[in-house]
Amino acid sequence: MALAASLNAADITAALAACKAADSFKHKEFFSKIGLSAKSAADIINAFKVIDQDQSGFIEEEELKLFLQNFSASARALTDKETKAFLAAGDVDGDGMIGMDEFAAMVKS
Repeated sequence: MALAASLNAADITAALAACKAADSFKHKEFFSKIGLSAKSAADIINAFKVIDQDQSGFIEEEELKLFLQNFSASARALTDKETKAFLAAGDVDGDGMIGMDEFAAMVKS
């Protein structure tokens, strides 16, 4: 995983364990625990590119549902409730997707 290369493996493991239960994922806590919030703009852009699986320039709902699997293939999918809350938190312009600037703002918030 390209994301795991720029982040601490122990931090990723701890963050994934903290949201193992359904409906326990909180994006702000997750970004902080894995250390992404403290990374450079370039690192955040690289993370966006990995999460944007179809390389459309946007992170859509289906890509958010599988967000945790970008950090570990065995991680669970987000529930519909978590996915919708995650999308709502990042989708500032209301187009139903998270663009790169929206993602960077969400990570840093």
